[in-house]
Amino acid sequence: MKRALSVAALLVVGVLAAGCGSDEPEASSTTDWAAGVCTAITTWTDSIKSAADPIKSGDISEDSLQSAADDVKSATDTLESDLEGLGRPDTEAGQQAKDTVDQLSSDLSTETDTIKSAVEDVSGLSDIAAAVATVGTTLATMQTQVTSAYTSLTQLDAADELKTAFQEASSCQELSSAS
Repeated sequence: MKRALSVAALLVVGVLAAGCGSDEPEASSTTDWAAGVCTAITTWTDSIKSAADPIKSGDISEDSLQSAADDVKSATDTLESDLEGLGRPDTEAGQQAKDTVDQLSSDLSTETDTIKSAVEDVSGLSDIAAAVATVGTTLATMQTQVTSAYTSLTQLDAADELKTAFQEASSCQELSSAS
């Protein structure tokens, strides 16, 4: 019994010592929140690009437009859910950050409805051309909204907690260089 307790004590000391000597800084909840935002945005962006690929390649039909619209809606629904699941970051500007994310979700949902309406009204070649123009313009607007929200989030608080969190989160590196 004494030996088992000694082994257990050594394991506990070993685990504690391993945590203390790490070169990696412990991620704060704010950094985790920022990483979650960046991951959600990156996933959404990749999904939107993928949804537009058939249209970019010239495969423009009522079916490809409907498929693209469905994919955009699905990606946006996932983004909204992912962002909602993050809650608010634990900073002075946490509520402002949550409000910004909520507004982004609302804006993207509105734009998704615009795409859906444009695609549902397609019934011929001229309608396809108009729908493609609407989808393209709306996707550009959505990307601008995402970029603007991301930029706003990185500049919200006077203590720079969010800015630092976005800089520290590895999933934000690509977004930081793009904005």
